[in-house]
Amino acid sequence: MARPEIAVVGSANLDLVVEVARIPVAGETVLGGDLRRIPGGKGANQAVAASRLGRRVAMIGRVGNDEAGAMLRAAIDSAGVDTTCLLTTQETPSGTALIAVGADGDNAIVVSPGANSRVTSADVEGAADDLAAAEVVLLGLEVPVEAAAAAARCARGTVVLNPAPAPAAVLPPELLDRVDVIVPNQTELATMARHAGLSPIGEVDPETAVALARGLPVAAAVVTLGAAGAMVVTPAEATHVPAPAVVPVDTTAAGDAFCGALADALVDGADLVEAAEWAVRVGTAATLRHGAQPSLPTRAEVEHRLHT
Repeated sequence: MARPEIAVVGSANLDLVVEVARIPVAGETVLGGDLRRIPGGKGANQAVAASRLGRRVAMIGRVGNDEAGAMLRAAIDSAGVDTTCLLTTQETPSGTALIAVGADGDNAIVVSPGANSRVTSADVEGAADDLAAAEVVLLGLEVPVEAAAAAARCARGTVVLNPAPAPAAVLPPELLDRVDVIVPNQTELATMARHAGLSPIGEVDPETAVALARGLPVAAAVVTLGAAGAMVVTPAEATHVPAPAVVPVDTTAAGDAFCGALADALVDGADLVEAAEWAVRVGTAATLRHGAQPSLPTRAEVEHRLHT
């Protein structure tokens, strides 16, 4: 396979999905529908999303030597992603995500990282040629921060960090100093802002997002706002990118579809606002199908699902 246009360093998880009438609160039990086993994981979803949009993509990470690992590798392979650097961990099970999807399409997710937590700097450095060749390198935090930092050191193109899940501590300068674009959602932005000494109160709306994003030690931010779209924030300007109005059925992989599409547009030479406009459309289209990777659209499917 030719060198990748996009390299993804991140997680691969088996999603165990149950649809419920509503997300339970603490201490509550609710009955749901039948259990579904779906390939997922933020890194794998982003890699598959970019591949379905027509990009050459390499996936760097780990799965377990188990049935789930074989299923995950097969799903990523079948999407056309290069899995040469998706390694197998013998003694640890594959990552698993427990997902409850409410009737309104929102979800609650608990992740057991499994093999994802065993991704090392040495694993990433073994993929240095792909990382150096890629025009965009997508990083996530479902693998150790040290591995993400090693990938950023190897990258020669644009480095995009999706800080998910929200980091429990301040991210190290050796990572943030090499990030060109950070793509948090509202919760992740609020968490990182608190680490920076700020104190967001209540919902992070577009105006608040601008102030908080400008307090982060990164060159540019694209804050995803769910149904409200996204906010592109640079030191010079802030641009709100609205999302098409739809009735979502499952928001599980919308943020991952967004990141894959953002990388896709950046490879094409789009500026950050143009890239966010495309990413919002792809992310919205992903909410109109159930499941993580099964929901990720091709270019043609984006237009078909949104009827425009």
